[in-house]
Amino acid sequence: MKDQTGRNEKGSPISVKRLAPLAVLIGGVVLFYALGLDSYVSFETLRENRMFLVSTVEENAILAGLMYLAVYVLVVAFSLPGGALMTITGGFLFGSAWGTVLVVISATIGATILFIIAKSALGDPLRAKAGPWMQRMESGFRENALNYLLVLRLIPLFPFFVVNLVPAFLDVSLRIYVIGTLVGIIPGSFVYATVGAGLGSIFDSGEEFSLQGILTPEIVTALVGLAILAIVPVIYKKFRARGGGQENA
Repeated sequence: MKDQTGRNEKGSPISVKRLAPLAVLIGGVVLFYALGLDSYVSFETLRENRMFLVSTVEENAILAGLMYLAVYVLVVAFSLPGGALMTITGGFLFGSAWGTVLVVISATIGATILFIIAKSALGDPLRAKAGPWMQRMESGFRENALNYLLVLRLIPLFPFFVVNLVPAFLDVSLRIYVIGTLVGIIPGSFVYATVGAGLGSIFDSGEEFSLQGILTPEIVTALVGLAILAIVPVIYKKFRARGGGQENA
């Protein structure tokens, strides 16, 4: 419901200016598929362009790193396919350590761009229409936002772009979002970058490579263990609050 100033009940302005960045993201995704660029997102493409990419890094590692960072930011911000491939490519070109650093920085920047756009364009209108249930969910998430976000980032259960968007609709602060994303994606990024660092030997042997074999039971168990550590403070806080309530009763 709008008033005479063109604002909804929450007081958030509804304007083309707010929706313009979202339209750019949607247009970018449509253009990506319209040009058939998704067909180049494969390990075969990486194998075919291996020598060119490696020589580019050897000739100017800094420029190559900046170009890689820029491409990765676009992939994440536009929610394009190939995030895992980009992470592995980072390890392949820059090694596991520097590859992880570049991946974490670029993925965090790209995710933050998407978060800001989604929050400003859709967050307020969605909360205004959702009603009390959304406010309760928002309140519960916001109270332990960092811990919940770390759990979502650590466990490879939900698509990366989904975890990028959900906090924007739950009114998570930008600072918490950036910290949770930056810290939460480090373990998984290191795993994929380390795999990428050894990809050259697989190419040399002519073997086929598949993403399915990366997240072994041992690695998944380790990531789940980290996620459990992240959620322990939340469980303890709720247990303590319940205990305090019983004592007061």
